[in-house]
Amino acid sequence: MLFATATLAARIDKAEAAVAAEFAGAARARGKDVMIEPIAGTIAVYGGPGEPFNKIAGLGFGATLEEEALAALEARYDARNGEIRVEQSTLADPSVAMMLTRRGYELIGYENVLGLALTPAVVDELSQRMTQDRASDVVIDRARSDEIQIWIETVTDGFLQPDSFDGPPPTETFAREVLLDVYEGFVGMGSCVLYLARRGNEIAGGGAMRMSDGLAQLSGAATLPAHRRRGVQSALMRARLVDAAANGGDLAVVTTEPASKSQQNVQRAGFELLYSRAVLVRRAR
Repeated sequence: MLFATATLAARIDKAEAAVAAEFAGAARARGKDVMIEPIAGTIAVYGGPGEPFNKIAGLGFGATLEEEALAALEARYDARNGEIRVEQSTLADPSVAMMLTRRGYELIGYENVLGLALTPAVVDELSQRMTQDRASDVVIDRARSDEIQIWIETVTDGFLQPDSFDGPPPTETFAREVLLDVYEGFVGMGSCVLYLARRGNEIAGGGAMRMSDGLAQLSGAATLPAHRRRGVQSALMRARLVDAAANGGDLAVVTTEPASKSQQNVQRAGFELLYSRAVLVRRAR
C-alpha cells in the first residue's frame, strides 16, 4: 500500500508548483506579461484571466505563511485585477487554510492526487501489458518533432469533449484557443515528454509526462471520442509509466477531478488515492 505522509505530499506539491512556474516562464518567453512571485517557500503565478497555470500550490509545507507577505501578494494581484487560486493539500498546515478563509478566500471545489510506486514488479507487469496493447493495434510512441502540431490539436480536441461522470463539476473550464496555447506551452517545457497514441493508422489520443527528481507527473492525456473505450488511455498510461521507470522514476502521480473518468482509469491501473487539494479562490478587489 502506498501511504501518503506530509513529506510525500510536500514533494508532490513542490513539483506541482514547479510545473506552474515552468508554464509561466514559457509564456513569458513568448512575450506574455506574467507574474511569478515567491511566497512562503513556494511560487505564485498569474498570466491573465483564464490561464490554467494561474495558481499557488505547495503552501503549508515547511516555510511559514506570513500574513504581511500574503497581503503584499494580494495587492499585486489586485493591481492586475487578478483572481488568486490556491490549491491547498489536506496534508499541509491547516493554519494556512484558516488564514485564507479569514481573508475572504472561498472554497470552490477539490481535486484528487493519486500515486503509483514504480516497483520492479509493477514495471514488469506494465511491460507485459504493453505487448498486449500492440497486439490489439494500439501503439504509443513519443511525438516526433514534425508531429508536435498534431499532438497539440489532438489533446485539445480530446479535452474539449470530456466524458460525463457522476461527480462535482470541474473547477475550471477553458476555451479552445486557451487550450491550444496551454498545450503549446507543454512543447516549450524541456522537462516534458509528449506521446501520441494510434489505433491502426489513425491518431487516437495523446498525453504528456514531466520528470522531476524521480517523480513522474502524468498530464495532458486525452482520447478522441471515436477511439474511446478501446484501451487507448490505459495504453498511454502504461507507456509513460514504463518510460518513467527507465529514466529513474520511483513514483508516478496524477491529479484528477473527483469521481471523474480519469480517476477511474488511473485507479484501474493501480494508482491509489494519496490526498486531496481544496481549491480556494480570492476574487480581485
